[in-house]
Amino acid sequence: MSDSVTTIAFSGLEARPVDVQVQIAGGLPNIVIVGLGDKAVSESRERVRAAFASLGLAMPAGRVVVNLAPADLPKEGSHYDLPIALAMMAAIGAMPRDALDGVLAFGELGLDGALAATPGVLPAAMAAQGKGLALICPAACGAEAAWGGGEVIAAPSLIALVNHFRGGGQIAPPARGDLVESGPAPDLRDVKGQEQAKRALEIAAAGGHNILFVGPPGSGKSMLAQRLPGLLPPLSPAELLEVSQIQSVAGLLDRGRLTRTRPFRAPHHSASMAALVGGGLRARPGEASLAHEGVLFLDELPEFAPQALDALRQPLETGDVSIARANHRVTYPARFLLAAAMNPCRCGGGTGIGGCRRGPRCAIEYQARLSGPLIDRIDIQLDIPPVTAADLALPPPAEGTAEAASRVAAARDAQGGRASEAGLREGLLNARIEAADLDRLAAPDAAGAALLSQAAEKMPLSARAFHRALRVARTIADLDGATGVRRVHIAEALSLKRRWPGAETGEQALSRVS
Repeated sequence: MSDSVTTIAFSGLEARPVDVQVQIAGGLPNIVIVGLGDKAVSESRERVRAAFASLGLAMPAGRVVVNLAPADLPKEGSHYDLPIALAMMAAIGAMPRDALDGVLAFGELGLDGALAATPGVLPAAMAAQGKGLALICPAACGAEAAWGGGEVIAAPSLIALVNHFRGGGQIAPPARGDLVESGPAPDLRDVKGQEQAKRALEIAAAGGHNILFVGPPGSGKSMLAQRLPGLLPPLSPAELLEVSQIQSVAGLLDRGRLTRTRPFRAPHHSASMAALVGGGLRARPGEASLAHEGVLFLDELPEFAPQALDALRQPLETGDVSIARANHRVTYPARFLLAAAMNPCRCGGGTGIGGCRRGPRCAIEYQARLSGPLIDRIDIQLDIPPVTAADLALPPPAEGTAEAASRVAAARDAQGGRASEAGLREGLLNARIEAADLDRLAAPDAAGAALLSQAAEKMPLSARAFHRALRVARTIADLDGATGVRRVHIAEALSLKRRWPGAETGEQALSRVS
C-alpha cells in the first residue's frame, strides 16, 4: 500500500500536477526517489531525514520508495520536500491519511523542520484553486499564495502543520500581500530640447512600438528611455497576475506584494543569451520575460553579444520565448516594448573632445554589429542630435509625463475599442496587429497609400518594415484623434526611420517622392 500527496511541476508558467507516492518495503533502511528529478529533488532525502530527526520521528525501518508520477515529466526544485515528508508521515502513521486528501503541498524543508520560502508559490496557488484543492505552503509565502484565490494553509514548520491536522493548533488563513505603488516616475520635464525624440517616445508608448535612439554621448538617449514607463498605463488585473506569476517563478516577489507598475528591465550589455531570453540548467525566465507587458531597455545596443541580440528576434515577433531541451520544451510569455540606445560609432560620434577619430568607417563597422533582421523589427529609429548650451538654458518644458501619459491612455483606449469591434483580442495594441488585419484596422486613404507605396520602392522597405510603418501611422492617427490614417500620418511614420550606412533616411526618401 502506498500513500500519496499532490504537488506540481513547472513547465514555464504552466503548473502540471504531480502525484508524490511513498511506499515502505522490506530491506535495508534507505530512501530512493524516482521519477526524473533533478539534483535538488534527489537531495530532498537528506532534508526530510533531518526534519524527521528534529521532530523526534524515527525513519521507517525499511526501504522507502518515493515515486514522482508521471515518471517521464522532468521535476526541478526544492518544493518537493514538503509533499515527500507529508506522504512519508502518513505512511508511518504520524499524519492522518485523510488529511492529505484535497490538498496540494508545496515547500522546502529546513534541517530543523521549518518551511522555507520557495519560488513559484503564486502559480502553484492558482493551479490549486483551479483544481479545487487547498494549498499547503510555507508561512513566508502565505501573503503571495493568498492572491491565488483558494484556501491556503501557510505553516511555519512541519510540526505546526502536524498540530493543525491533529487539532492541536489551527493555522489562520493568511492575508493577501499589499498592492503597492512604486515611487514617482522620472518626468519628461527633466529633458530639455529633443522635442522630436519626446514625440517618438509618446508614439512608442501609445502603440507599443519598439524604439531605437542613436546619438552621441550626453544627448539624452538613456534619460529619454528611462521616462518611457511613466507614459504607460498601469497593468490591468489580468496583466498583473500574469506578470506576477513570472516574478514569482523567478523569486522576485517581495513578501507577496504586487504592483501595477509595468516592469522596466535594463540588463548590462555583458548579459548572456540565457540571461536575456531565459535558459540555464533549470530554464528560468530571462530579462525578456521579466519585462513582459513592460519595457526592456538595452543601452549600448551594439555592445551586447550578437548571438544574444539575435535571440530576441523570436520574442519580438511572437511575444513568447520557447526554450527547447532534449526531453522537454518550456515557454514563457515575453510581450515587451523594446527600447534601445546606441552611439553612432565606437568613438561616440560626437563633436569636439570625444568625437570620432576614425571617420565614416568607424560608424559602418560599429553599426554592422546589429543584424538587419533585428533592425527590421524596430518600428521607430531616430537620430538624436547633441544637446546644445542653448537647449540647457531653456526653462523646463510646459508639458511633462502626466500630459503625455493622458494622450497615450486615450490612444490606447481607442485601439482597444477598435480591436473589440473587430472581434480581436481585448486591448490589442497597434504594434501587435496581425498583417492580415491591417487592411481592416489601419488602411490609409488614397493619398497615404500612394505615398507609402512610393516610399517603399525608394527607401526600400521590406514587407515587415512596410507593415510596421503602417502600424506606426495608425498610432499617430490615434494620438491625433483621427478615425482614419491619412497621408500626414504616413509621412510622419516614414520619417521615423533613420539612415543606416549606405541607405537613405525616411525624410530623404520622402523628399524625392513628394
